[in-house]
Amino acid sequence: MDNLTIIEGADDAQIAAWIEQHLAAALVAHGGPVEIAVPGGSTPFPILEQLTRADLDWSRIVVWPGDDRIVPEDHPASNTGRIRVLLEPVGAEVVTLTTMEEIPHFALAWLGMGGDGHIASLFPNTDPQVDDSSPIRRLTPDPLPPEAPFDRITLTIPSLLDSDALMFVIRGADKRAVFDAAVTGENNLPVARLLGATHQPVTCFA
Repeated sequence: MDNLTIIEGADDAQIAAWIEQHLAAALVAHGGPVEIAVPGGSTPFPILEQLTRADLDWSRIVVWPGDDRIVPEDHPASNTGRIRVLLEPVGAEVVTLTTMEEIPHFALAWLGMGGDGHIASLFPNTDPQVDDSSPIRRLTPDPLPPEAPFDRITLTIPSLLDSDALMFVIRGADKRAVFDAAVTGENNLPVARLLGATHQPVTCFA
C-alpha cells in the first residue's frame, strides 16, 4: 500500500499530538465544522484525554463515535457517553449515532481493530461490504464479545472511506500480525476490505 505509513512505538501523547496537528490543519483549510470519527474500547480514551489539552477551536469540532453499544449513554459500556464526558467540557460537539443521522465527510476517521479483524462494529459475521448502501447499520456481533455483550450501531465501510485520512492505533503483536496480513491481502477480514478500498493517506500507530 503506497498510501500507508506505519509509525512504531508512539505513546499516547505523541498520537494525540499527531491528531492535534491534523485537526489544526483541517480547521485552517475549512471554514465550517470539522468532523472526526473516533473509536471506542479501552485504547482511545487515554489518547483523547491527552487531546483535550490541545489548543484547538473545539467549538468547530464535531466528534462522531465510529460505533457504539446499544446501551444508555450513562452505561459504562457506552462509547458515546465516555466521549461526551471528555470532549464536551472543552467545547466539542459529540454526536449520538443513530440510523437516522446524515453522515458527513470526515477530516479524520480514527479506527481501532479487534483480533478478529473487525473495525468499528463491523465484525466478520456481519460481512461488511465496501459498497454498502447504508451509511449506518445496527448489527449483532457473533459471537458477542463477553466484555461487551450488546448489539451495536456502527458506521459502514463507505462512511469511513468518506474521509480525508484514516488512522489506526494497533496494540499487541497478535493484532499487528492480523493488520499486516490485511495490508498484503492475505485475508479478507473487515479491516482488509476497508484497506483495499482506501485512496486517502492511512497512518497506523503500532
